[in-house]
Amino acid sequence: MATLFLVPTPIGNLDDITHRAIKVLGEADLILAEDTRTSGKLLQHLGISTPMQAYHMHNEHKITDKLVYRMKEGENMALISDAGTPGISDPGFLLTRACIEAGISVQSLPGPTALIPALVNSGLPSDRFTFEGFLPLKKGRQTRLKELSEESRTMIFYESPHKLLKTLENLIEFLGPDRPASISRELTKLYEETVRGSLSELLMYYNQNPLKGEFVIVVGGKK
Repeated sequence: MATLFLVPTPIGNLDDITHRAIKVLGEADLILAEDTRTSGKLLQHLGISTPMQAYHMHNEHKITDKLVYRMKEGENMALISDAGTPGISDPGFLLTRACIEAGISVQSLPGPTALIPALVNSGLPSDRFTFEGFLPLKKGRQTRLKELSEESRTMIFYESPHKLLKTLENLIEFLGPDRPASISRELTKLYEETVRGSLSELLMYYNQNPLKGEFVIVVGGKK
């Protein structure tokens, strides 16, 4: 029986990959990639020619059992997402759980993820925090925000450019305009930016500046 390796890949700067990650990707029998075109560029940069297969939210329910069977037959597989650590707002949980239930070894390599750099760069308390990922789009959104209005730990959210302003408005509505916060975008890339201030100040800033890249919102907890 083989092993499933969960391998983090760079979120921007291609130098942010470990020697161990390169070794695992080079020695695996198969690399499962969220987008084989995106990952193909990284593997070409690293000089890795391991075969790839697409594994994403649209096919994971259909092919997970087949992949588990192949691993039980001895194939080592490495799972990667487009960027960052698999399973963190990316595919990975379903296959990991299936392998554990089948008695297949699962190893998660340490490496890049956007939430930790954004947190420690925010200047907000990092001894206790909660990662919320993407807020619900519609159903359950207000309920979740109402619950978070009483959260005392620092909160971390992911958001896309076209939803950032609406999310900031929602946070102001439920947490208050003066709640301290920080927003990071394009982490590790050429135009990396972190803006700090109150939620109302951040809304004002992003109403006047371009909304480009993926955003990480860090919000102070209720005192």
